[in-house]
Amino acid sequence: MPWLWTPIGADEPAPPPRRRDGLGPQAAALPRRLARRLVDLALPPACVVCHAPVADFGALCAGCWSSLRFIERPFCERLGTPFAFDIGPGALSAEAIADPPPYDRARAAVIFNDGAKRLIHALKYRDRLEMAETMARMMTRAGRDLLDDADLLVPVPLHRWRLWSRRFNQSALLAARIGAAARVAVDPFALVRTRATARQVGLDAAARAQNVAGAFRVPDVALAAVAGRRIVLVDDVLTSGATVAAAVKGLRKARPARIDVLVFARVVNRADEPI
Repeated sequence: MPWLWTPIGADEPAPPPRRRDGLGPQAAALPRRLARRLVDLALPPACVVCHAPVADFGALCAGCWSSLRFIERPFCERLGTPFAFDIGPGALSAEAIADPPPYDRARAAVIFNDGAKRLIHALKYRDRLEMAETMARMMTRAGRDLLDDADLLVPVPLHRWRLWSRRFNQSALLAARIGAAARVAVDPFALVRTRATARQVGLDAAARAQNVAGAFRVPDVALAAVAGRRIVLVDDVLTSGATVAAAVKGLRKARPARIDVLVFARVVNRADEPI
């Protein structure tokens, strides 16, 4: 029997190899810790929004954090909009029942307000790309139930001319970071915007829907990647839902198994829509 001749101590982990300089692992890590401390002293962590001192890089100060209205349960299982009180698991809002959305489920990290607008505008219009990491962490937490079931993350695309002028797609940045955190594949080319559309800001709901109607499609090379897959569509903000609805319609033609939506912020009160 093998155990009869197993030498004593054979199952014990081998000691770490000795360093030639004679230093143990803790002593060897001292230079790295010292270098990190020196960097912290020279460039102390600051709030990504207002630059007030904070404990960690990429964090928000107490004031900016408290300005955000996080969406927590209870909320509509379909739209992800918050309820004033708990009415039971799987509950749907009156809006979801009366006018079902084209997607299966939506989740948002925060309600769109002035605090959320500061983060979104800093990322989109002031090239504060570090905001994507902070926002993506919140989105990963808010969309955990979607991400646990997802096969593929697809960011809402920009038209090539808008991408050229902005130099980056904020939705793709968010999707890349969420995918890395949740270990879900990301395909920024699974959906394309086929024509340049006017900015949605300032348009009413009907004009927004008309503006983006038929503006998205799955390219032929991506049909196999989308068909039968559980897709999570990623965007920065959901207002009237016109852009997301048009993107979902484009994705549906490739016959995915399901389409969920994950955004950083969503409008709950129409008076809070971006202007």
